[in-house]
Amino acid sequence: MTSQAAPISDDARQALERELAVLREERDAIAATVRDPSTDVGDYADRADELRRATELERLDARVDGLAARLRGAGTAGPPDPDRVGIGSSVTVEFADGSRERVDIVEVVVPSDAPLVTDDSPLGKALLGRRVGDRVEYSAPDGDTTARIVSLDSRTS
Repeated sequence: MTSQAAPISDDARQALERELAVLREERDAIAATVRDPSTDVGDYADRADELRRATELERLDARVDGLAARLRGAGTAGPPDPDRVGIGSSVTVEFADGSRERVDIVEVVVPSDAPLVTDDSPLGKALLGRRVGDRVEYSAPDGDTTARIVSLDSRTS
């Protein structure tokens, strides 16, 4: 097993960089309002609010650190294999009820006209590495279900 982060697409890198910039701004705004814990000023409500801001600051710090590490460690992903579902593939699936939907497999949700399925979602995990005609099983909110891959195209974004 390697400790190197998986490669990401240019679209995903840009989305993560935008998210990181927004989180850093939010973090800086909250950090400016957090007081030194050694000052014992205010009532219980003030202390509760201070604790809430400190907790939010910790959450933001963790997310910023995680995104920064992901961006530092990841190379750029090449185009997906045209014969197997991968990140960047556009897949038409037929669900157990007979309905069909075309979805794009992505790492990070970015604005798109097409329905998106992330690579770490139950359906995304089931589809990755599969071929046209394969039937996959995955967990849905209503229970386990199946889908069949009807067609597969590589996106050029």
